[in-house]
Amino acid sequence: MSHEGIQFLTREEQDKLEREQAHARKLTREALTPAKVRVLQTEGTGMEIDWTDGHRSQWNFAWLRDACPCATCVEERKQDGRSPGQPKPRPAQLLPMYEPPARPASVQATGRYALQFSWQDGHTAGIYSWDFLRRNCQCSVCLAERSPS
Repeated sequence: MSHEGIQFLTREEQDKLEREQAHARKLTREALTPAKVRVLQTEGTGMEIDWTDGHRSQWNFAWLRDACPCATCVEERKQDGRSPGQPKPRPAQLLPMYEPPARPASVQATGRYALQFSWQDGHTAGIYSWDFLRRNCQCSVCLAERSPS
């Protein structure tokens, strides 16, 4: 009897696989349908979404800009080994240059499935789908669910 194709996992590998599968689970229509979207542009703080399933998600603008889902940003993050929302490493400098905080110049709905930000740094390519936003919710409950145990 051949054991080809059978994988034996350590407990840690099994736990990691289960976390990844839970994260990739199919979300219900209610979990992906926003009831209310608030882009707190004037306050400069971020965005909040109340979903029809009762959950409230929140993100700050820096996280949203660093998590841009456009192909260029995704490829750049892959090359750097960064996850969505993780900022680019800053080069070591004696006198660091001032960089203004991430802030959208505007935001618009893209069909019924997403938002598109036009960032003040000129970047406009990212389309943030409801699925992407919900799976990357930054509230304390969702962060705890996704963190390694």
